[in-house]
Amino acid sequence: MKNVMIGVVACASILSAGGVLAQTPSPRDAFHFMTLANKAQIVMLAEEGLIPSGEARAIAAGIRELVLEEAKPGAPRPSDYLRFERQLVERAGAEGSKLHMGRSRNDLGASVNRLLMRDKVIEVLDALYEAQESLLNVAGKHQETIIPAYTHAVQAQPTSLAHYLLALSSALERDAQRTREAYHRLNHSPLGAGALGTSGFALNRDRLMELVGFEALLENSYDAICVSTADSKAELASVYAVSSLALGRFAQDLVVAYADPTPGIYLSDSMTGRSSIMPQKRNPGPIEALRRTATSVLAESQKVLLMAHNTTFGEVSDVRYYLKDQVLSVSDETRQMYGILKSILDGLVVNPERTLETVNADFSTMTELADALLRGAGVPFRIGYNFASAVTTYGREHGKTPNQITYAEYGRIYQEVNKAPLPLSEAQLQEAIDPRKMVANRRGKGGPQVAEVNRMISEHRSRLTANRLWATAEKEGMTRAEANLDVAFNQLAGQ
Repeated sequence: MKNVMIGVVACASILSAGGVLAQTPSPRDAFHFMTLANKAQIVMLAEEGLIPSGEARAIAAGIRELVLEEAKPGAPRPSDYLRFERQLVERAGAEGSKLHMGRSRNDLGASVNRLLMRDKVIEVLDALYEAQESLLNVAGKHQETIIPAYTHAVQAQPTSLAHYLLALSSALERDAQRTREAYHRLNHSPLGAGALGTSGFALNRDRLMELVGFEALLENSYDAICVSTADSKAELASVYAVSSLALGRFAQDLVVAYADPTPGIYLSDSMTGRSSIMPQKRNPGPIEALRRTATSVLAESQKVLLMAHNTTFGEVSDVRYYLKDQVLSVSDETRQMYGILKSILDGLVVNPERTLETVNADFSTMTELADALLRGAGVPFRIGYNFASAVTTYGREHGKTPNQITYAEYGRIYQEVNKAPLPLSEAQLQEAIDPRKMVANRRGKGGPQVAEVNRMISEHRSRLTANRLWATAEKEGMTRAEANLDVAFNQLAGQ
């Protein structure tokens, strides 16, 4: 979703040509949020008795007229307050400049930046949750699909595809949690902080916060203007940078799998690219796009920190303008990254027989062989380990997989290593080297066995539902705050 609140009622209620109060949707851009702050300011000034009611009504009418004109197609929708004020004075007279009583472009700009970034965070979270839903849908179909798991780029142990994907789902949950935490710190109001030291007017900062829809106040006015303006942007960029890591690594796993002439996990044919000369090529373009986008998110996020690190504790254009633009850009790219992930998951093709073949072609069940000796015959683990290691060496030297080594050969190797007969029957041995049985026999919480995988899928789905409800509540809260502001503003304007 390109704009999280697109279609939400505009901040200004305006009069239609027929004189009936109408509400028009407007882009949630800098002009939109500056107008929210301006409406909140005039409402608060009137409520606190800081401006005569007649002047407040005239200023409100001027704001409403200005917003009506800026809602027309092609209107410039200025984001600079001084330009807004000049247009307001043309409509409300010199008294229109009283709107800026006790205020600065510093606290106004800092607030607009936070509101812009707040919307972007919700868009990113919505995209993340869409991708996680697709991931859990794939996991729900592959609780028993055996795949190889790797450490140091070497087959380590078999697991299930669902177990592997749930690990990525866990990473997405952590990304979402970090993003929500950054959101809460972002959702604080600088309004009323002035240039940096408040003002000589008794502005009601708590009321401004409530009217605009922030959840808390940035209490220290110096912090609101000169300090938090940088770290709030840097925190959000850092969260995005961390979120790119798991997705880039996942993409790399898929790219490496394509080195196999017949991979067990791949993209549907319609999603791949073609070569102009090599007819056999089916290039995994979306996977490369995910890796590339994740890399770009990581790199562009670092720019935010670098641009902020050597600025002073003062209101500077580096922080107010350039960092804001960079964070908004990285937010869009992060949202796109999750969108690419979703498309890959939706288009993933899985061949369980082929992934099992890949596991059976190597020796990743040797841990289970050592464990079976310990469980079934009381053989100390290191003795069983040494036997399984010797089996691996023998198989690789003779070009045999675990299933191709005969029971007699297993017995001879055990005798050579431990000077004793193999204490496992052939049936016990075959079960120990069967990757399906190995996965099924896991007992630990969070393991790949079907019961645990199903439990985790269910819990991940429950948390995903809760997270989506949170996002919905936040969007509804924004809508409600703007609607309440409209009511107060329209009452002031006499509408």
